[in-house]
Amino acid sequence: MSEYYITTIGQDSHRFAFDDAGTGYIKLGGTDIPSEHPFVANSDGDVLLHALTNAISGYTCVNVLGGAADRICLEEGITDSSAYLKEALKDVRNAEILHVSATIECLRPKLMPHIPAMREKISSLLEIPESSVGITATTGEGLTGFGRGEGVQVFVLVSWRVFPD
Repeated sequence: MSEYYITTIGQDSHRFAFDDAGTGYIKLGGTDIPSEHPFVANSDGDVLLHALTNAISGYTCVNVLGGAADRICLEEGITDSSAYLKEALKDVRNAEILHVSATIECLRPKLMPHIPAMREKISSLLEIPESSVGITATTGEGLTGFGRGEGVQVFVLVSWRVFPD
């Protein structure tokens, strides 16, 4: 059998902590984004990297979030979500990532000025061209809690070229 192509999907969401002044920023795509409220999360709460990690788990069938990520975060004290992404990449065999497409739903913070930095960071983490990372943002017309400013939700699609054994 020759190479073939598949697509996987990942999702994650976190709510904001409104009772905590936090650090003045949140992490999205490995990038510091100014924010009035931090995420409620054990890790840095980077929902973009978490959704990407879940999409990679969709290929490898190894659930890193809720598995190895808990050990890395809770036992080793590593809260940087890029560590979870790197853990997920360890299980990728016989495939390469061709393209990543992410859509982020939130009312705030405003993301447009930060999308280039997020694309650059993700392309670096995955070792793919920046032109192979697409990120869009929407408020969803306020139809969900994310669009009303209660947190952030992300969906990620990853396109793969698979090389059978």
